[in-house]
Amino acid sequence: MIEYCSIGSGSSGNCHFVGYKGTNILIDAGLSGKFILNGLEENDIKADTLKGIFITHEHIDHIKGAGIISRKLDIPIYANFKTWCSMKDKIGKIAEKNMMVFENEETYEIENIIVKPFSIEHDAADPVGFNFYAENDDKISIATDVGCITENVKRNLHRSRLVVLESNYDQNMLMVGPYTYELKRRVMSNVGHLSNDDAAKFSVELIKNGTETILLAHLSKENNFPELAYQTMSSVLNQNDIAVGQDVTLDVLKRNSPSRLFRVK
Repeated sequence: MIEYCSIGSGSSGNCHFVGYKGTNILIDAGLSGKFILNGLEENDIKADTLKGIFITHEHIDHIKGAGIISRKLDIPIYANFKTWCSMKDKIGKIAEKNMMVFENEETYEIENIIVKPFSIEHDAADPVGFNFYAENDDKISIATDVGCITENVKRNLHRSRLVVLESNYDQNMLMVGPYTYELKRRVMSNVGHLSNDDAAKFSVELIKNGTETILLAHLSKENNFPELAYQTMSSVLNQNDIAVGQDVTLDVLKRNSPSRLFRVK
């Protein structure tokens, strides 16, 4: 079975864990090294079993602890070329053997896990989401910092049994909130973030294409709160005759604490 947990998810820092048959990896490391290691320990995951860190993009809330974890555990960091160019001066010295470059849309075997990075829209150098496959083709996917749902995102997320999906902001909160006009435009743009409403509408499509668990991620501290993201999603699903708890498992990932361990089997 594929295992997943969030170490922390929000606009202030993101880190995810995926494991399969003893092959354990992190996706992003945008929290302090200590916070990440403590979060793993809370779910009885031994840090010395980690095989690497996969980076979605170079923004600090996704790479803050990457260099620290790589140096402490002597594990590789995987990112595409443009992301490496944009983040290498932000994460400290990394051993050359631990600087691994992947190509978007290609698949890679990291021991027992098959990993596929896929291109997404966001205001970063070359941002990606990830698919993770078990040997029986069971798939889970992570897609945050998604400005819009492109056809490529749809192709890669369809038939994922578990999806970690951005639900960053409530549009009404954003519009009346403290952000400048330019920042509001950036958040709502096609290279910004995904709103609660857009995440909910897309989730209907995901569930109809085989998704059994949806975990809402990367909530804005200023323009959202967990209960609102959950209620928006529940309401849209209910309008489409999809029952939360029966047809789909729905949860909101927390900013400052790990989630439980989810298992896809």
